[in-house]
Amino acid sequence: MSEHWLAWAAGFAAVVFAVAVAFGVVVVTRDPGVGEEVTTLFAEQVAGDLRSDSPAVLAVKLFLNNLTACLLLFLGGASLGIITVLILSANGFLIGAVMELVRQQQGLPYIAAALIPHGIFEIPAFLIAGGLGLLLGLELTAEWQGNGDAAARAAPLARLFLRIVVPLLAAAAVVEAFITPAILSMIV
Repeated sequence: MSEHWLAWAAGFAAVVFAVAVAFGVVVVTRDPGVGEEVTTLFAEQVAGDLRSDSPAVLAVKLFLNNLTACLLLFLGGASLGIITVLILSANGFLIGAVMELVRQQQGLPYIAAALIPHGIFEIPAFLIAGGLGLLLGLELTAEWQGNGDAAARAAPLARLFLRIVVPLLAAAAVVEAFITPAILSMIV
């Protein structure tokens, strides 16, 4: 699989993600209660465990959480990409819903400060992992049609995951744990 195919697959993942984000924004714009429910669920299920941790522990937990999500995006390709697309869509919707609710309450500068510092690493990692998952699904389809060996083609995809996605996630976790809170404290 060439870099061209990875760019295409990551681009497709970006479109799926962006449409889901936009859908989340529209839903919360029409009914802010949905955003409040999503935010409460997120706070209970994810953020609640992270608030009391030191930045170093927080960085490790964020890295592991995002690594798990990216592994699911990649390995979701074994479902011919269906699970990958569902995870991209669900995460996009949740991010869009929370982002719109926070925008309504805190404004755009707060959203920018909360997302941009670590998002410049984390979002590309998610999209590349999603693209790799979609490529894995294409390789399985090709093998079923007698045009390839999906297991042999999965190894280079996994190496790309390790070389690109994992370092991006590590950078994102460090920035999110150490830098984003400092920037947010200047905004609030």
